[in-house]
Amino acid sequence: MREFSEDYLRRTREGMWDDSREALKPLDLESRDRILDVGCGTGELTRVLREEAPDDATVVGCDADRELLEIAVGDDESIPVVAGDALRLPFPDDSFDLAVCQALLINLPDPAAAVAEFARVSTDLVAAVEPDNAAVEIDSSVEREDHLERRARRAYIDGVGTDVALGADAREAFEEAGLEVCETRRYDHVRTVEPPYGELALVAARRKATGAGLADDRETMLSGALTESQYDDLRGAWREMGRDVIDQMEGREYRREESVPFFVTVGRVP
Repeated sequence: MREFSEDYLRRTREGMWDDSREALKPLDLESRDRILDVGCGTGELTRVLREEAPDDATVVGCDADRELLEIAVGDDESIPVVAGDALRLPFPDDSFDLAVCQALLINLPDPAAAVAEFARVSTDLVAAVEPDNAAVEIDSSVEREDHLERRARRAYIDGVGTDVALGADAREAFEEAGLEVCETRRYDHVRTVEPPYGELALVAARRKATGAGLADDRETMLSGALTESQYDDLRGAWREMGRDVIDQMEGREYRREESVPFFVTVGRVP
């Protein structure tokens, strides 16, 4: 399973549930007694589950990364967290009535095995919130940003070892695990950058101008069809694009909208 830093999770999940909680309606959170958030990371979804569930419900976060669990807890002791592997959850059978994950199955080589493990610890529902990273759309005031991001995304998807475009196809993992799929609901997570620019937007711009983002993914990209020279060409163009972004930011002219389609798949344990 791939690992992610606090910074990456913060950048990619900022504001994810600010106006998208209708997508969680099939989870029937208001009737839940015990909820497990598998692969909770820094706890963005865990906190939403805590807010939407009844006051007397128990919401537990579980992640293999203990450092991320410390961040997930923060100063809020109302959410217990447990270190554990998604494929070997440290809970007895039927410990929860809902087991849910967010952007986890896309990072696992065998999503169905994980779903089966979620079903083992749930008496009722299993849910997965998974993106289709191949269908991301970018609208930017820097003309070549969309084109370069599509090139980089194709190279990354070609080289990564898991299905990061899983999206709505998560239902196949549910069916393979023996669950009855109740519903798959789509919502688009839209991130907008416009003046005044926040700290995360400034960090993202600097990472483009230095090529740091592509450097992080270099090994993955070169595991696919991309050659060394093609990667170097892409990174050079990427850095030039990043400088254009910074130039527009200095003139308060830069605007960008990114839309990532997510799919909430819900299955019932037989």
